[in-house]
Amino acid sequence: MRSFNFRFLERDVEITGEMSSEHAMHPEDGIRVFPSVLAADMGRLSEMARSAESADADGLHLDVMDGFFVNNISMGFDLISDLRRVTNLPISVHLMVMWPQWYIGRCVERGADTILFHIEARCEVETALQTARLLGARAGLVLNPETPAVSAIPYSDRCDEILCMSVHPGFGGQTFIRSVLHKIRLIRQQCPQCTVSVDGGLDAETSAEAVEAGADLLYIGTHLFKAENMAAAIADLRKRCRHPTDT
Repeated sequence: MRSFNFRFLERDVEITGEMSSEHAMHPEDGIRVFPSVLAADMGRLSEMARSAESADADGLHLDVMDGFFVNNISMGFDLISDLRRVTNLPISVHLMVMWPQWYIGRCVERGADTILFHIEARCEVETALQTARLLGARAGLVLNPETPAVSAIPYSDRCDEILCMSVHPGFGGQTFIRSVLHKIRLIRQQCPQCTVSVDGGLDAETSAEAVEAGADLLYIGTHLFKAENMAAAIADLRKRCRHPTDT
């Protein structure tokens, strides 16, 4: 386990130097699929994490909710530690929280590889991005469905990833909002160096639409964890994303 001696309020972290691009994931690397743990059976979390690894998933995605930014509360720091103990897959943590600067250091210390936080949250965006990267994690911004692409573009040189929410954050099992596809296209055009990810309402059909628009990382919950065979579901999804006209 990595150990850091940082305080977590943004005013307590000294930011110096240039940010490295060593954590970047580029479109040419192919489509990445991260099952979203929000849809998993929490009573069998270790088993389901191992199942995702066996199913050729590229990582696992956790949603941390504080009850302020969204109405729900879910998944604390201990869950990140629990997952890190049972899998070597990359762990992406989506902070659906009002004050992400309080969480970043603790999430990385527990084993998070990517930290994603909302541009709509109450924090100094550039400082929070730099903090995550200085701690050794990938750093990304999240945009709610109504938030325009232009709000993230000024930070793209400090960003490893931009996540477009295709549902409203806080609950799983929602319907994909297709108007977000235009935003994905704009971000892909304006931020070619960033991973463009999508979260919410994704199945084989909507994943193919998102990838066609420019996404290269998919966070998928219900469609994968409720599948009879997750490996087959991921394989089918990748096939459809690569060859959408064949289905």
